[in-house]
Amino acid sequence: MEKAIPDKRKKKLSKDQLTAMAFLLPSIIFVIVFVYGFISWTGYISLSNYNTIVPDYSFAGLKNYLYLFNDFRFQADLRNTLFFTILFIGAVILLGLALSILLDQKLKGESIFRNIFLFPMALSFIVTGVVWQWLLHPSTGFNKFLNLFGIQPKWYTDTTILAGFKWGSIEFGLPVAIIAVVIAAVWQMTGFSLAMYLAGLRGIGDELREAARMDGATEFQVYMKIILPQLMPITMSVVIIMAHISLKIFDLIYAMTGSGANFVTDVPGLYMFETTFRGNYYANGAAIAIIMLLLVAVFIVPYLWSSRKGEN
Repeated sequence: MEKAIPDKRKKKLSKDQLTAMAFLLPSIIFVIVFVYGFISWTGYISLSNYNTIVPDYSFAGLKNYLYLFNDFRFQADLRNTLFFTILFIGAVILLGLALSILLDQKLKGESIFRNIFLFPMALSFIVTGVVWQWLLHPSTGFNKFLNLFGIQPKWYTDTTILAGFKWGSIEFGLPVAIIAVVIAAVWQMTGFSLAMYLAGLRGIGDELREAARMDGATEFQVYMKIILPQLMPITMSVVIIMAHISLKIFDLIYAMTGSGANFVTDVPGLYMFETTFRGNYYANGAAIAIIMLLLVAVFIVPYLWSSRKGEN
């Protein structure tokens, strides 16, 4: 029986492929070194005893992680991040969807409204934090107007925990102060979801809606049974991107509230910054960074996996 002779021509790369690889190679090397290399180094530091100014790379096991999960401040950070993520994503999706449906009604001056809603995205979270810190300050801004009606809200200085109950050493529940931060974040990012949903709505053919109306469907049924299911991939994309932002949020809270009284507005990003660069607890800071990476991966990895399966 004759052996099959391998076709060497198939293994030979074309000139275009070699050119493409030559352009991609520097980027691949930079990503490997400065992304995955630094992630690996951070993971290594998180397992060391490097918690002083003097480097100490001796192996400490999971000591730094166990310390964090028993730390009152880090427990409060996880609680705040959970409620911030839920409120932020929910509000951005609902507001963005509602505004995009309104703009899809072919209103006069649509471009003006679109620019108004998209403008906050041009600002950084630092600028947004400074502006809303002034607007919601108990003695200035919007509160001056509310004071005329006898209303004196505390906003981000409020330490109340709604529906709170003791869980370990912290009071688990919704921190009222985090709502002020959510308002600022939603103001900045709603334009993004609006643009995504508006593009999705414009991509749905009118004949599909007309066919449903001719079959007797009400306008509410058209949206619930035809349009919203068609927008599901966009909703998934918005959830992934907003979750990614909320889990690593730092600059908005740093500029607006800081950690807050009793850590009611503290988040892991802020704790990591203060632990690492002000306290010189490098191993603890690295452990916080790795936990944040794992939290983001909880959202990103299943999405990438399902997208990959869809492509196949």
